[in-house]
Formats: sequence, C-alpha cells, structure tokens
Amino acid sequence: HPVSPLFPQRAQFGSCSLRRMSVMEALQLLDQLVDESDPDVDFPNSFHAFQTAEGIRRAHPDKDWFHLVGLLHDLGKVLALFGEPQ
Repeated sequence: HPVSPLFPQRAQFGSCSLRRMSVMEALQLLDQLVDESDPDVDFPNSFHAFQTAEGIRRAHPDKDWFHLVGLLHDLGKVLALFGEPQ
C-alpha cells in the first residue's frame, strides 16, 4: 500500500511487525501508560475499557458489535509506549 499523507504511521506500524499481541495483552500493556488526558486517574486504563464496554452492553444489549467497540476504543494509545505522541 502506498503511504498516505493522512496516515504517515502506516509505513511504520501497518505491517504489525513491531510487536504482535492479543487484545488482552494490549489491554494489559495499556495499563503501563499514564494517559495525558486523565493523568490523575487512580485505576488502570484497562478498567476504563471494560467499564465502557459494560456500560454500552447495559444500554444496548442487542448491539454486540458496539460492546466490542467500547472495549477497543483506546487500544491505539499503546503506540505511545513505542514513541508515538499521545
């Protein structure tokens, strides 16, 4: 794929060769990050992901795809652990 000026990280991260991990591993890795948008939060970032997914499940029990989106919505933040800015 050509490198798009809209997505310059595609060349660096698009091949997924930096590190392979499961979603659960990525969620655990996310716990090592201090989120600049919420630096005073006293619970792990993975808790936020599960809390979001559960809130969506309660509000929209028939939309399983939405539950998954709630769980995954912050996973891109793990790139900050590899030198990307938040």
